[in-house]
Amino acid sequence: MKADPKADAAPKSSKKMLIIILAAVLALGLGGAAAWFFTQGKSDGQKEVKKAEKPEFVVIEPFTVNLQPEDGEQYLQIQFTLQVSSVEQVELIKTNMPHVRNRMLLLLSGKKASEISTVEGKKQLSKEIIEAVKQPFFDKGPPQEVSDVMFTSFIIQ
Repeated sequence: MKADPKADAAPKSSKKMLIIILAAVLALGLGGAAAWFFTQGKSDGQKEVKKAEKPEFVVIEPFTVNLQPEDGEQYLQIQFTLQVSSVEQVELIKTNMPHVRNRMLLLLSGKKASEISTVEGKKQLSKEIIEAVKQPFFDKGPPQEVSDVMFTSFIIQ
């Protein structure tokens, strides 16, 4: 007795169909996971990075300092803003503003007008201000997280 050819065809056909269905389900699952990652997962990560990178600012009130004499008495009237990493850093600097102002007066009073009147001189002064403010306010304390200085008023007379 020979086997019925139609009976042999049915199991092969159902195996192929099962493989096709499983492949389709797998492809849809992977596609859905990829779509979620690129729409939800990536935007969540970007939100965290943007939130962490959002700078805070501390306005330093204007003050005047005598400069080192070159051609007679000269002074600098200056106002600037510090860029810091967090609200906690803003509060720390505001609480210790007498330290900040003292450091700035000592730094600036040692300058000559010719040293800080050029763009390069102002850029160098900006670096020096950052370094001065970063110094811990107390022994063995952590440094302040200052990343930039923006001059909002800078007058030499």
